[in-house]
Amino acid sequence: MDSSCPELRALAPRLSGAAVTGAGLAVGAGAYLARAQGRSEGVCASDGPCVTWGNLTALPVVIVTALVVLVVVYKRLGIRPRLAVIPPTLLLAPLPLMAAQTVLGPMATAVAGAVWAGAVALTAWDRYRVLGVTAGAVLVCGSLVVLYG
Repeated sequence: MDSSCPELRALAPRLSGAAVTGAGLAVGAGAYLARAQGRSEGVCASDGPCVTWGNLTALPVVIVTALVVLVVVYKRLGIRPRLAVIPPTLLLAPLPLMAAQTVLGPMATAVAGAVWAGAVALTAWDRYRVLGVTAGAVLVCGSLVVLYG
């Protein structure tokens, strides 16, 4: 009998919760940033530089919202240590999300957010840390190739 099966069954709800959270945050962030850009384009009709309140606050609002949501959800899911999981999620997630948005559009952004959050959450457990770091590294490297290659 496989001894890892009960452990995987215990991790499945946590990882799926992290994936759903990542997908939701990716879709929400993309929608909010698109709305802020659309509003600034509507306000700024001239060709010169134009800074609006939405442009200035869009990124901080997305980061703070994602931080609060991740802290609350990961605490409820029992994903620990949150200090080792949340910063890489926030700092590196824009790369796979931008690459997915560039190539395939909004639906791919949700999938990339889910895969990224699941991979980074997987690093919280010693047994699966190498798998999570490897998956995250593949996503980041693939994103860099898509964006800049």
